[in-house]
Amino acid sequence: MSQSSSGEKTEKASAKKKRDARKRGEVHKSQDAISALSMLVMFATLNALWPKGWNALQLFMSQYLSDSYIATQASNINNQSMQEVYSSLLMSASNFLIPVFGVAVLVGVIGNVIQTGPIFVPNRVTPKFSKINPINGFKRMFSIASVVELIKSFCKVILFGVLVYQTIAKQLTEYPGMMTWQVGDAINSIMEVSFKLGMKVGAAFLMLSLVDMFYQWWKFEKDLRMTKQEVKEEYKQLEGDPKIKSKIRQKQRSMSARRMMEQVSSANVVVTNPTHFAVALRYDEKVDKAPVIVAKGQDYLAQKIKEKAQEHDIVIVENKPVARALYSACEIGDQIPPQMYQAIADILVYVYRLKKDGKGSMS
Repeated sequence: MSQSSSGEKTEKASAKKKRDARKRGEVHKSQDAISALSMLVMFATLNALWPKGWNALQLFMSQYLSDSYIATQASNINNQSMQEVYSSLLMSASNFLIPVFGVAVLVGVIGNVIQTGPIFVPNRVTPKFSKINPINGFKRMFSIASVVELIKSFCKVILFGVLVYQTIAKQLTEYPGMMTWQVGDAINSIMEVSFKLGMKVGAAFLMLSLVDMFYQWWKFEKDLRMTKQEVKEEYKQLEGDPKIKSKIRQKQRSMSARRMMEQVSSANVVVTNPTHFAVALRYDEKVDKAPVIVAKGQDYLAQKIKEKAQEHDIVIVENKPVARALYSACEIGDQIPPQMYQAIADILVYVYRLKKDGKGSMS
């Protein structure tokens, strides 16, 4: 039971895993939203540019398809004249179509950047056999993602059919009468309806894509979920193995204690509790403005400090309140606080007197 539960992806993806996924180009985005937005903007641009495009088309037709032009050029058709016709047609079409498709491409790029942010992953365009592997393709055909895509496509078809019917139903009574209209008027009417239909479909698909955006985010978060073991392993990688960190801290404490013990030899006096605390003090009038703590310890370390002091004939003074106060108030390398000047001065005077009398260390 514990093994199966530990293998379940129940934990949210960490920031590191999301960063790694982004480096691989794995981000959540709705392609439906980009397509719908591009479609909406493209038809809106077509609607805005159509009068200019229609005028250019009429000018081309009157210039190159009129009876007078055809009669004049019938006997002079050659490669150069046909190139001129095609160039003029291509230029007229380009002036109308390039802005339309350019806006659609720009909207697609902006839509991607808005959803994913700036991202460039060259590896994503590298050919991979897994993408064309028929076995993998067969699995994708019957996956949950395929079912979701099928449902989305079904909804789009229904929505598209409803919008087409609603838009065209209003115009059905006009279409038979178009047979008596001027060709230009009929074309303009049909194009106007087409543009309105395109914008309606684009706007409807854009609203539908909001659901897809939420689904893509949910799927992305679900796919990136981690097991408890993965979280532990990642923590070890980022913070280090707790056992190793414990050994490092132990080694650091050992090295710090060794350096501290070396400083005991420079002390003038060691103040003790007498058994639980020991604080070594140094006072050099030429260097120190006030007595300095060079070592301190509790219990086992306190005993080691006293042993080191005895090795170097350093006076050991028993003073419980002063020892406790120094141990609590000061760190190694600190000067004693001003409120303890008098107490430490009395101890140092006592130490100097002992050394003067030649009595050595005392405890």
